[in-house]
Amino acid sequence: MTNKMWGGRFKQDQDLLFWKFQSSIHYDKVLASYDIKGSIAHAKMLGKTGIIPVRAAQLITSNLAKMLKDLENNSFKIDLSAEDIHSAIYIALKKKIGDAADYLHTARSRNDQVVLDLRMYAKDKISVLTGLIKKLQSALVNVSKKNIDVIIPGLTHTRHAVPILLSHQLLAYVEMFERDSKRLFQARERCDEMPLGACAMAGTSFVIDREYVAKLLGFKKVSQNSIDAVSDRDFVIDILSAIAILFMHLSRFCEEMILFSTPEFNIIEIGEAYCTGSSIMPQKKNPDALELIRGTSARAYANLNSIMIMMKGLPLSYNRDMQLDKEEFFDSVDMTEKVLTIMSGLVKSIMINKNNMLKVFEDDESLFALDIADYLVRKGLAFARAHTITGKIITYCADNRLKISALPIDKLKRFTSKFDESFYKELDAKRSVVKKSSTGSTNPIFVRQQINKWVKRLKD
Repeated sequence: MTNKMWGGRFKQDQDLLFWKFQSSIHYDKVLASYDIKGSIAHAKMLGKTGIIPVRAAQLITSNLAKMLKDLENNSFKIDLSAEDIHSAIYIALKKKIGDAADYLHTARSRNDQVVLDLRMYAKDKISVLTGLIKKLQSALVNVSKKNIDVIIPGLTHTRHAVPILLSHQLLAYVEMFERDSKRLFQARERCDEMPLGACAMAGTSFVIDREYVAKLLGFKKVSQNSIDAVSDRDFVIDILSAIAILFMHLSRFCEEMILFSTPEFNIIEIGEAYCTGSSIMPQKKNPDALELIRGTSARAYANLNSIMIMMKGLPLSYNRDMQLDKEEFFDSVDMTEKVLTIMSGLVKSIMINKNNMLKVFEDDESLFALDIADYLVRKGLAFARAHTITGKIITYCADNRLKISALPIDKLKRFTSKFDESFYKELDAKRSVVKKSSTGSTNPIFVRQQINKWVKRLKD
């Protein structure tokens, strides 16, 4: 076993199986760059305040800077036999500069150090994730813009409801992803609190300059309660919660695109780069990317649930259980990066079966039921009465296997005298969407306005 940062009190080595069990280096190594940056800022502060010799501070910071550069160039080898990334960095530094490295841990604990690393990681990753959401939104807006004239059957209860613009439906997801982006941004704001200086839990007797460290590391403020600083994982739960909701939206989108790509719906074609075949059925083109992303949402929920359950029974302040926040956190962040990247490419690959949509409205004129009811309202009937009459017309046509457009005026007048020859114009999908006049509706004018708004917003 490698040297420990805390070995002085112990006479015996740890059980080997327990040592491996409690080691976190295999997953917290992703924090290496943040650990080095945090240590550089801490050493600068210790030198500036005279807590450690200036010469030692300069030696520490210069060598840590070299280690950071080596890490960025993939030439720094992390010692995987170390207990954690903090120990690995310290041991590597000590090999370079000897006993001068021992000054680095003055006025600092691994408790506040790990929270610092995690907050810095979180801030950076949220910026990455919100950028990827923006790319996905842009891909959806571009598909919407190219297919502004495509009308599809809008669904409620996965049944035909009313004609809508496909672009209007796609923009609904742009709105969802915007809320996801805002949730992550808000979570980032709550990450922006510098905990270093809380030490183990009570602070330090040294006169440190926490504001100076915060400024060096780009934090807006410093934590105000040392106990809370080391025991807080709300920011992790915030991010995992935002990711879980994001995956809920991604999963809904996947489910819808899977349905839309079936022969029964035949609205879209998904690019072959995001599909696979069958080992036995040569004709198959399966939407595996969508199915796997839909399934991955379960992991996003499980990771959030795991941290919530882990944290709910912990007394103040730091407890080792809290080491277990990282694997789930890193997993959710990593899979979100991958999924958003894949999804943007998939959306760009989508082709719309425009001609097939015209046939849908020819085959199912019940999609114009609301237009018929509204027509009768404009002719003077109360909506409840118009609703009943329209329902009876739909039933009559279904029972007699007739299209509504095939009913002559004299037959329609048996339901109500309000019908005249102008009625047949209502059985038109384009007219149906154009007639919508409420703000936020599927009217092409409003949808174009929304597309233009999103193009500008996403460009800015």
